[in-house]
Amino acid sequence: MSYITLDKHNLAGEHICCGISDKKSRESYEMKKAWLGERFDEGYVFRKLDERAKVFIEYGPAEHAWVPVDAPGYLILGCFWVSGRFKQSGHGKALLASALEDARKQGKAGLAAITGKKKFHFMSDGAWLKRQGFTVADSTEDGFELLVLSAAEPAAETANEPGGGNTSPVTMPVSPVFRDSVKTGKVPGEDGISVLYSHRCVFTDYHVTRSLKESAEKRGIPLHITRIESREQARDACSPATLFSMYYNGRFVTTDVSACMDSRIDKFLKS
Repeated sequence: MSYITLDKHNLAGEHICCGISDKKSRESYEMKKAWLGERFDEGYVFRKLDERAKVFIEYGPAEHAWVPVDAPGYLILGCFWVSGRFKQSGHGKALLASALEDARKQGKAGLAAITGKKKFHFMSDGAWLKRQGFTVADSTEDGFELLVLSAAEPAAETANEPGGGNTSPVTMPVSPVFRDSVKTGKVPGEDGISVLYSHRCVFTDYHVTRSLKESAEKRGIPLHITRIESREQARDACSPATLFSMYYNGRFVTTDVSACMDSRIDKFLKS
């Protein structure tokens, strides 16, 4: 099976995996496509399996990333998903390897990824990434972790060769960190439900502006919505999960967009 890398020329004619069959989120789907189209000139990459499937990876230069992270010289992973019958087929490792190879070609220090200490919905699987060699560079009290993987090639074994054991000094890059806004920033609205989200996901706009509004109104709960509309705004966000984050009375609740639904919201608010 082969992979397709999207660009400004083929974006209109290709699906972007998530929300393939979700008619309710069609408008949100087009918002995500528009967001992607504006990122390609910044070096953003969306690579997917050449099938009607949810098998893809997104990444781009940290300098242009819509997340509150300082990671000069790194590529930061966005959405990274292998689902359904395509699991356990090597696609995750192949897509990750392609991102790492891009990092090497561009002379980047490596890859960075925002995950949860435990599995957070709508975020990369941190446990799996750690098995691929990622290590923790930073973390937050809310349970987020910033993982990194060096793009440096493994050193050749030279210890038993004449003059071996000596290598040229390597300049280590500055370790990626969460920005101060993540650790000291205030949640927009400390009473009731507060959410921040962006058009980086095909589901967020529909569920925030419709499902969540209806759920909150039904329960008489104050609702504060912040839509992230620029990189600068994202870099000053209080949560690393700028795709979607929900808070309740100032306390972080979840990154799971399905929490907006009337049938599920009570479970999350009581957790």
